[in-house]
Amino acid sequence: MITDRSYAVEPWTVRETALDLGVLAQSESVFALSNGHVGWRGNLDEGEPHGLPGSYLNGVHEVHPLPYAEAGYGYPESGQTVINVTNGKIIRLLVDDEPFDLRYGRLVAHERVLDLRRGVLERTCEWTSPAGSTVRVRSTRLVSLAQRAVAAVAYEVEAVGDRSRVVIQSELVANESLPEPDGDPRAARALKSPLEQEDDFASGNRLRLVHRTRRSGLRVAVAADHVVTGPERTTTRSESGIDVARLTVTSVLEPGQRLRVEKLVAHGWSGARSLPAMADQVDAALAAAAHDGWAGLLAAQRACLDDFWARADVEVEGDEEIQQAVRFALFHVLQAGARAEQRAIPAKGLTGSGYDGHAFWDTEMFVLPVLTHTAPQAVAEALRWRYNTLDEARERAAQLGLAGAAFPWRTIAGPEGSAYWPAGTAAFHVNAGIADAAARYVEATGDTDFERETGLELLVETARLWRSLGHHDTHGVFHLDGVTGPDEYSAVADDNTYTNLMARQNLRAAADAAERHPDRARHLGVDEEESAAWRDAADAMHIPYNDELGVHEQHAGFTRYQRWDFDATRPDQYPLLLHFPYFDLYRKQVVKQADLVLAMYTCGDWFEQEHDEEQIARNFAYYEPLTVRDSSLSACCQAVVAARTGHLDLAYAYTAEAALMDLADLEHNTRDGLHIASLAGTWMALVAGFGGMRRDGDRLRFAPRLPERLRRLAFHVGFRGRRLRVDIGADKVTYELLDGEPLTLCHHGEPLTVGTDEPAVRPVPPAVRRPTPAQPRHRAPNTGGGR
Repeated sequence: MITDRSYAVEPWTVRETALDLGVLAQSESVFALSNGHVGWRGNLDEGEPHGLPGSYLNGVHEVHPLPYAEAGYGYPESGQTVINVTNGKIIRLLVDDEPFDLRYGRLVAHERVLDLRRGVLERTCEWTSPAGSTVRVRSTRLVSLAQRAVAAVAYEVEAVGDRSRVVIQSELVANESLPEPDGDPRAARALKSPLEQEDDFASGNRLRLVHRTRRSGLRVAVAADHVVTGPERTTTRSESGIDVARLTVTSVLEPGQRLRVEKLVAHGWSGARSLPAMADQVDAALAAAAHDGWAGLLAAQRACLDDFWARADVEVEGDEEIQQAVRFALFHVLQAGARAEQRAIPAKGLTGSGYDGHAFWDTEMFVLPVLTHTAPQAVAEALRWRYNTLDEARERAAQLGLAGAAFPWRTIAGPEGSAYWPAGTAAFHVNAGIADAAARYVEATGDTDFERETGLELLVETARLWRSLGHHDTHGVFHLDGVTGPDEYSAVADDNTYTNLMARQNLRAAADAAERHPDRARHLGVDEEESAAWRDAADAMHIPYNDELGVHEQHAGFTRYQRWDFDATRPDQYPLLLHFPYFDLYRKQVVKQADLVLAMYTCGDWFEQEHDEEQIARNFAYYEPLTVRDSSLSACCQAVVAARTGHLDLAYAYTAEAALMDLADLEHNTRDGLHIASLAGTWMALVAGFGGMRRDGDRLRFAPRLPERLRRLAFHVGFRGRRLRVDIGADKVTYELLDGEPLTLCHHGEPLTVGTDEPAVRPVPPAVRRPTPAQPRHRAPNTGGGR
């Protein structure tokens, strides 16, 4: 757990100025580098000491049996867990025969810097060995955004004070020893040494290892090439064997002399390609990387990030921590999806093995909205991964006796991996999230080819699920019974409002898309009768409401439950799921994470059409004292709706909680990997909360207002081939179109058109003053103690 601020607050870097071995695992997550295909945790170059070694290839996993005390029909039989693949980042150092190990000798200085503009992790340290030899080590590491398979390290050692004999060992290592995983011992056995060697190679400065997973049958190849620069008589020797390939570089350094090794590493995997084909694949990727060289990789990385920040940067004046945090968040969200290319975006990205490396609904509802307006191609690729798993989702639906597709609650490769059906199988809203992401992407980009080829089928199959899952009662009202919404402290309930409203959107979007692409719809078996049935179900969807209280119910009957006894709950009893039985949680008014409040953000147009702002404010005031935020997904949602209802200071506090989730380790589990959805939620809280941004078909709406602590907020939004900059001050906002044709948008209900010739300036009206609702006892927003 990080109890003090570990990183200097700077606008474009995350800087660690001292090494604390007690929080090494947390810093390994923070300093992780990835491109969505390859992920390297921020382990020290030498490999030891470490908290959790981690080198990941997106999609590479092992399977293992799922445990059940009492099995039942339809329970998933096997789970999937991400594995640590061959580690190509290790570079060991010996100084006068003493291993360079920061646990011994004297560490004079140590600094690591994650540079968010250049996309590199830099390290500088000075160390004196137990025998008195002093060296200065500098390293720079990157995972290439330009070359999908490639990562690289430049490692340099300099003698300080005395002549030193140094040996650098650059290695590829498979089946590293890992901490024992918690939970199912069968999973632990399955993941112990999961890679079986198939080939090893070492010649000159080139290394290569090829392995295959024991149960999932995936072939993994990793290769490395090196450029060595040093004094005369520097020698190299390469060797390979079972699970290790090594290049050894030996030199004698006079004071001030340096030995430098530039290491290029290529990665590949496949469930179908042969061993020779995989070896050729990584060798070719190495050749492409060597063609550009270290300097070329650095330049390409900077160019990719210059382009991204021109489209995605968020500027915050008044809070330096949030300024740093939102750029840190955007950087890691980009890393999670930039080159995933028809693979999942896991909940932890490729920064750690938390949640077994699974993807959840987090991707579509939190991560993809950010990428839709900043890196839309990554969104199309993420949705194509869902499209590629449609066969598994159809099989799952059929197993459950349903039509269409039932997408999994958690998965790596497509099959359902959740052994707990009340919060897994019953959480059908993952389907609506996928449909929403597909519709949102098409609305924001105008990519009709994607809609016809990919999006339409996703919409059709998810709509079919809702129509078969629900039913019309004797009055013609449509119900979705026995489902679990976002709040996992309420399971298997009738008519969850969030699920019903999202399903309603899904059904209408499917019918509309089928009308736009009639030939493709007919090919999918959609006729006028089915499309009309979707519209009927959407129009008749039941939304529970308590007339006596004047609020919407999270699900039917929720407001009649007994309230949780918050006064009797100690602060050390949160999260509640670790201290109380689900049986008790399920039958009380207590909310793990924003549920109905989230619906007021994602389905805000329905609340606007059917009700007024006072209704939204009443709903928020009712659920705020019940929501304990035992999930990192909650704070950003509450921030958005708090800002909408005029509680700007409360929204600011929730924004800080989302922003500092990992930099301050607020959940005490950053060691397992970053909370990618909460990081994405930082953008959501700022842009959708204080910027008031909403989508309205082919138009964007804004209702900006800032809290007192922020002097200025500026952000960029990509929409329909345009690039819009929104610059918000205390009393006015400037809309500036940087690229593209004139854009019509809406400011606090007022339509306006912005062109590249002249920005539009509008006043910011004051917020409506309402009493600020209280939170449950001990559950005020966690801002890391800095506010």
